[in-house]
Amino acid sequence: MNRRLLLTLAVVLVVVTSVALAQDKAKAKARREAPDRPEPTVADFAYGTDSERQKFDFWKAESKEPTPLVLLIHGGGWKGGDKTGYGTSAIKPYLDAGISVASINYRFIDQAMQQKVEPPVKACLHDAARALQTLRSKAQEWNIDPQRVGATGGSAGAATSLWLALHDDLADPNSQDPIARESTRLTCAAVVGAQTSLDPKQLREWIPNSIYGGHAFGFAGPGRSREDEFELALANREKILPWIKEYSPIELVTSDDPPVYLEYSRQSPPPKIGQVEKDPTHSAMYGVQLVEVMNKAGLEAIVSYPTHDDDAYGSVEKFLIEKLKGK
Repeated sequence: MNRRLLLTLAVVLVVVTSVALAQDKAKAKARREAPDRPEPTVADFAYGTDSERQKFDFWKAESKEPTPLVLLIHGGGWKGGDKTGYGTSAIKPYLDAGISVASINYRFIDQAMQQKVEPPVKACLHDAARALQTLRSKAQEWNIDPQRVGATGGSAGAATSLWLALHDDLADPNSQDPIARESTRLTCAAVVGAQTSLDPKQLREWIPNSIYGGHAFGFAGPGRSREDEFELALANREKILPWIKEYSPIELVTSDDPPVYLEYSRQSPPPKIGQVEKDPTHSAMYGVQLVEVMNKAGLEAIVSYPTHDDDAYGSVEKFLIEKLKGK
């Protein structure tokens, strides 16, 4: 074995070890920070084999009749976070309303890049879709009504929820895999701090100091900041335009889409096109723009932020309960 090959193997070993240590550290941190929550009916149910993160926890609501389901999708920029981040305050209100709950994990951008998924964000989003299909496949066993499923999440989890809500059904009726034949469509989605676009050109027009999204398309790298990733995405926009069209929620709006609710809690001052934002990654401008497109398509879409309260529902939780329970 020559010296160059030995050096290459040594480098690969260091990288693999570093990644494993980083993942172990992230999991330990998540465990330390996890809030109290009810004991799941089913814990760590595996819905895939590509990563140990392809698991969800499920809480079955007490009911003689099949129950609606709320899917909790954690945030963290598609680079961190964990399903255990949802505590009692996020889970119990749905159970009390007779709605079952599932909290999912999914592959991160870094793992997707290691697995050469293109673009990396595909792994995060398709994992969420697969988790949903798996839950639907358990409808009879777990007393779920597969026709009444909503999703919620914050930031990247919000973007994922919207992607599921607005994307065409990924079900493959001819698949040999029965889970793949299940629908990925939602009844509704209600989210917090959602990114509704991953188009760097569009985002710079909306919010001049936008910096988020380049990592979704593989522009993350050692030593690169979010700003660096964003600038690379902007410079390569024409090349990644097909991906932008596929993975930006705002690009997917059609007249058959379900109702959505978007909440933004950090907005100050009110959103305005071309305005520099204190928190450009979670600006209410994202929601304002999506709601405009959806309303033009004749769809129900509501945006709420500190200077623009929603009087119809009042909160993400109330919106989901009303849409899923009809009250």
